[in-house]
Amino acid sequence: MSAAPDPSSVRIPGPWRHRAVSANGIQLHVAECGEGPLVVLAHGFPEFWWSWRHQLVALADAGFRVVAVDLRGYGDSDKPPRGYDLWTLSGDLAGLIRALGARDATVVGHGWGGLIAWALAALHPRLVRSLVVLNAAHPLALRRAVWRDPAGQGRATARYALGFQVPLLPERSLRRHDAARVERLLRSWSGAGWRSTPEFDEVVRRNRAAMLITGVPHSALEYYRWAVRSQGRPDGRRFAHAMSRPLDLPVLQIHGADDPTLLEHTARESARWVADEHRWHVLPEVGHFPHQEASHATSRVISDFLRG
Repeated sequence: MSAAPDPSSVRIPGPWRHRAVSANGIQLHVAECGEGPLVVLAHGFPEFWWSWRHQLVALADAGFRVVAVDLRGYGDSDKPPRGYDLWTLSGDLAGLIRALGARDATVVGHGWGGLIAWALAALHPRLVRSLVVLNAAHPLALRRAVWRDPAGQGRATARYALGFQVPLLPERSLRRHDAARVERLLRSWSGAGWRSTPEFDEVVRRNRAAMLITGVPHSALEYYRWAVRSQGRPDGRRFAHAMSRPLDLPVLQIHGADDPTLLEHTARESARWVADEHRWHVLPEVGHFPHQEASHATSRVISDFLRG
């Protein structure tokens, strides 16, 4: 077996600046582009900061300071043994915003990054100017849907999340055959049109390599393990209570209509936890990765929301 890639291998060159930022007791790797009001981009699974490459440039061109972060446990960020709960993960982004010298930020999150963004807005509301969420439901909307729609959202979530709960085997599965499972996930979760493009081959190659970095498979799976195991624990109940207050800030939700992991009606239920302006935008024939599958349309919708 070949040696694991160095974490610094994710520092892919481009029209952005790479650096490490100390936040919430760890070092987070970020790629930064542009000047202006701060926009923080948080990726999902099984990705890393590079999934935002299109938005980094487009939003910087629109007049914003854009920062894409490798979340805790991913890429060139620290991979501590603990801290993969939404309390701590939202604290990472809160610390990042402060460390970047900003009073507040628009936070854009996809997948797990979207769940963290919802939590950040609820737990640290003064730091969030507005919220953009791609293919991620409010945590309470997702929890309700899993139980109330077992044949729909419950089955969609169980297909992958339950298998991640056992120890060791899922980590080995993610690493096996040079992270071939990452390619299978990207293919099965995305829209058919994107899978036939040359860009998709590069996305597969880079995300497989990023998953092979030492510590990333375990860290990535710990997100899912906390989400499931905390449901019946006191910390899970405290988190649900803390998330129950509607958000008093503008929210834009973007959703790929063909996402098999998060159903559209589940994501739409998030609106009940938004007391301010709530916008909803669906991208047809797009799966779980709208920021990559329909990058121009996604960037345009986000830019219009930020300007508005």
